[in-house]
Amino acid sequence: MIDTLFKNKYQTRSIRLKGWDYSANGKYFVTICTKNRQLFFGNIKNKTMHLSKIGTIASQYWQDISKHCPNVKLYEFIIMPNHVHGIIEIANRVETQNFASLHDGYKNKFGPQSKNLSSIIRGFKIGVKKWATMHNENFQWQSSFYDHIIRNDESLDQIRQYIIDNPMQWEFDRNNPDVNGCKPHNAPRITQNEQGTHHAKRTTQNGNE
Repeated sequence: MIDTLFKNKYQTRSIRLKGWDYSANGKYFVTICTKNRQLFFGNIKNKTMHLSKIGTIASQYWQDISKHCPNVKLYEFIIMPNHVHGIIEIANRVETQNFASLHDGYKNKFGPQSKNLSSIIRGFKIGVKKWATMHNENFQWQSSFYDHIIRNDESLDQIRQYIIDNPMQWEFDRNNPDVNGCKPHNAPRITQNEQGTHHAKRTTQNGNE
């Protein structure tokens, strides 16, 4: 069961694999959580994810990663109420990240970054956080992120299916406040015209749907 890979994923210490070169070619299953697992990104209704405004931004910015990092390929991903799951492949080398021309004309340009997985995730997280600050959205990420190195096609296929099925498994998810007793984020109520239905995105090898 893929979920067992993340039994300790809420530890604050670094959980990168020691000795592994995260700038090397490889595929990674990444999980990024909101602070205290607050439900910033929307809600699950009838086993379908309904995105809040910032959830929609997170989805958009995730899909933009490969535009700004040409040697990064994206596979399935899902924005859940309080976390993001996604598969990233680093092919050859990662160029300097440049998250430019983002939402509403906002320019978010980064200087040289370490050429590794952490720099890609850092750019994504900073982009979403800066959008939230500019639009007076109360939003915070949990520090760091969690990764699993995908070593073969069988593991890749299992993780892809896990991501696709994630909204349907929300009632059993350790991130679900109703399961863990966590208090949901006290955000303004999401109205129908501020949210959208979100399904896990299927991508091809070149990162396109």
